[in-house]
Amino acid sequence: MRLNADFSQRASITPDHYQWVPSPEGGVERMMLDRIGEEKARATSLVRYAPDSHFSAHEHPQGEEILVLSGTFTENGSLHFPAGWYLRNPPDSRHTPSSTDGCVIFVKLRQMPSEEHEAVRINTRDPANWHEQNGREICPLYTSATEQVSLQRLAPHAELPLMTNTGGAELLVLEGCLHPGHGSCPAGSWLRLPASEPLMLSAGTQGATFYLKTGHLVIQGTP
Repeated sequence: MRLNADFSQRASITPDHYQWVPSPEGGVERMMLDRIGEEKARATSLVRYAPDSHFSAHEHPQGEEILVLSGTFTENGSLHFPAGWYLRNPPDSRHTPSSTDGCVIFVKLRQMPSEEHEAVRINTRDPANWHEQNGREICPLYTSATEQVSLQRLAPHAELPLMTNTGGAELLVLEGCLHPGHGSCPAGSWLRLPASEPLMLSAGTQGATFYLKTGHLVIQGTP
């Protein structure tokens, strides 16, 4: 399967175009955003767990990145992560994911370099993890030579400082609405911009909070 697989092109999906499909595990559905491969794929997805659903224990050969959007996500039966937690499970890590009450998570699979070894756990709902920078609020999540990941918050009608040569950008709107140069991206929208396109964003009337990853598309190329 190849879905939004050309990283040299802009790609976007808004909530009115969601199409949830069953996963191999009962009670777990996926909304695919980009994908290269079949069941074991390089993929970006929204994943929805029904109450009392789970995946069998499995490994992530090229890592896994998770942002919990709603409900509570559980690892290995005892590690509980409510909405707002950001997780990075490095290459070759293993876990058993589940949810007792149900949850929705944003997931990126098989997109980490082999030299990444440390697990990351950040509560983005903790105000201590946020700071102000150039007129906006930022919660840093991960930085390396090849990618920068954060949550960012813009006030109503505020603009993100123009970013060029970002190495590509990927966004998930968590609250409010973003205007990426043209068009409108309400909460739940996913947007991917190629390395050749500058990042130009402004917030709507209610402001906006969003996940932002930059730098990672320049090394992905165009498979």
